[in-house]
Amino acid sequence: MLDPDSIPRLMAAGTIEVAPLAYMRGRTLNDAFIILDEAQNTSAEQMKMFLTRLGFDSKIVVTGDVTQVDLPSGTKSGLRQVQEILEGIEDVHFSRLTSEDVVRHKLVGRIVDAYEKYDHAQGPTGRNGK
Repeated sequence: MLDPDSIPRLMAAGTIEVAPLAYMRGRTLNDAFIILDEAQNTSAEQMKMFLTRLGFDSKIVVTGDVTQVDLPSGTKSGLRQVQEILEGIEDVHFSRLTSEDVVRHKLVGRIVDAYEKYDHAQGPTGRNGK
């Protein structure tokens, strides 16, 4: 969306900031557009901490794929849990993409469908039932 040559200048000016999730504690993000990427690998506690950084005139976008959780066994994905907690809350929206949204090789869509079918057959404690 931006000219790649302008990114270092915008970062130096503080217009764009890239920060690890661990650096969010204690901050309030006002007048900002915040993106949390790969959120399937947040713990429930990290997700709550991140979402409560939202300040005035800000928006948060959280992205992740709950079928690609890389957390230690027994750790529930914060992205998976936040959907259960915030579904139906005013001004919170979840967009769920499917194999139809895959913009890679056509075989990838069929692979995604096969894994979804497998996960469904395994039930809630199967693969990535965290």
